[in-house]
Parts: sequence; structure tokens; C-alpha cells
Amino acid sequence: MEEEQRAGTAAAGAAEGGQSVKDEEEVKEEDVTHTATQGEEEEDEDALPHSEILDIFEEGLARLVQDPLLCDLPIQVTLEEVNSQIALEYGQAMTVRVLKADGEVMPIVVVQNATVLDLKKAIRRFLELKQQREGGVKHISWRYVWRTYHLVFQGEKLEDDKMRLKDYGIRNRDEVTFMKRLRKK
Repeated sequence: MEEEQRAGTAAAGAAEGGQSVKDEEEVKEEDVTHTATQGEEEEDEDALPHSEILDIFEEGLARLVQDPLLCDLPIQVTLEEVNSQIALEYGQAMTVRVLKADGEVMPIVVVQNATVLDLKKAIRRFLELKQQREGGVKHISWRYVWRTYHLVFQGEKLEDDKMRLKDYGIRNRDEVTFMKRLRKK
């Protein structure tokens, strides 16, 4: 009905010299612009603030971590930890238990063909995440740590960073000791 009225107005305007046809084109452009503006306003109304999206994400993550496959993970889990746990379940990774001097055991997840350097990097990442969660020491000098301590498996020092853990005989759930180096005189 509205289009018929516009068509009639346009025809009358064309008879008067074409002024109404031009006006009708402007009216159509305004209608399109107004409709687009309304659509943008509706999208803005539907958008959630960042804090609410973060809350929804954390709730979903908490439900995900309750899964029996991922129940060993902390509540504030990272994507890297989830991927490591999944790789562990599929047999693509192994857990190396690293025993510290104070008796604490750190379960470190590395890929099956990991090197000693990969294990050291995984230990570093594990401790950094632990510190973030517990609010401990802000900075650790890893250069100092690896000059002062070494990793030992069944009495053998893991000195060659490029050597694979399998070559040392380390398998899933084996225990590696974090031991202080003796000074050479």
C-alpha cells in the first residue's frame, strides 16, 4: 500500500519536472540508513559486558574441569594444561614425577619423545603457573637454578639437554630427582 502511494507520488512528481523522483530516492536511502541504525542498536543491546562473558567462561571451564578426564587440573586451568592432560590420556605424553629436596613431588607432563631440555622447560612452566596461583616469589633466575641443581634419574645425571628422556630410560610415571650440584674444588 505504501509503495503504491510512493509510486503515485513519483509519477505525479515526474510530471512536475522530476523533483519528486529525486525526493523519493532520498527517502529510500533514509529508510535503509534508519533500518541499519536500528539493527546496530539491537546488537549493542544484546552484547554482554566483558565481565559477564568472563563469568560465563569461568563457569563453563569449572564444569569442564569436573569431567573425570580433567579432574586433576586446577580450577584456574590454562589451555596448555588441558591439552597436556588430553595428550596424556591419548598416550601422546607422559608424566615425569620430579622430586624436590623438600620432598615435594611435581607431576610434569611432557611429550613421549621429549628431551631433557623439554623437561626443564616444563618444570619452569609448572613452577611459574604455581607461583601465579599461590602468589609466591615473583622472579626465579633459571640460569642460576640449572647451574646450581641438576636432574638425576636412578643415579645418572641428566646432563645432555639434547638427549631424549627415553634414551635415559625414563618412562611414564618415573621419578626424577632435583638435586643440588656438588662444588668442584
